[in-house]
Amino acid sequence: MMSVLLPNMADFDTIYELEDEDDEHVVSEEHLPRYCPEPVIMRGAGHITVFGLSNRFDTEFPSVLTGKVAPEEFKTSIGRVNACLKKNLPVNVKWLLCGCLCCCCTVGCSLWPVICLNKRTRRSIQKLLEWENNRLYHKLGLHWKLSKRKCESSNMMEYVILIEFLPKYPIFRPD
Repeated sequence: MMSVLLPNMADFDTIYELEDEDDEHVVSEEHLPRYCPEPVIMRGAGHITVFGLSNRFDTEFPSVLTGKVAPEEFKTSIGRVNACLKKNLPVNVKWLLCGCLCCCCTVGCSLWPVICLNKRTRRSIQKLLEWENNRLYHKLGLHWKLSKRKCESSNMMEYVILIEFLPKYPIFRPD
């Protein structure tokens, strides 16, 4: 008969942490910086701007997006945004002119309709860009959004279309 002697029965259930022989620190992939190119900024190319929102965006395909999205899809998306602007902005301009003419009599209250209409136009463009993102661009690793930026030439603010590159996550790596 064989007997096994345990050094101390009190330490029988204790779990000891093993120390690695290497002093290397393992960094999880979540903490590594992901490379994303700078976003593409599409500035307004129209000749009329109402409260920072231009009446159209340029349909010229940026070379940075080559290989990411087809030029035809890009032009279709910008065309949809331009159609929305073409439909809404002339009404905003008319209300702005009426508001400016009546501003002295109404103590500035006549400008409220154009402010509300401009906000509605911005929201409709944001909804359109959300729809485009869900339909196509998120699958391609891109995210389009309407963003307010400071003009390069002055202290005024303008609305631009910002095309951001989404970081790629390694979905085929084990946990």
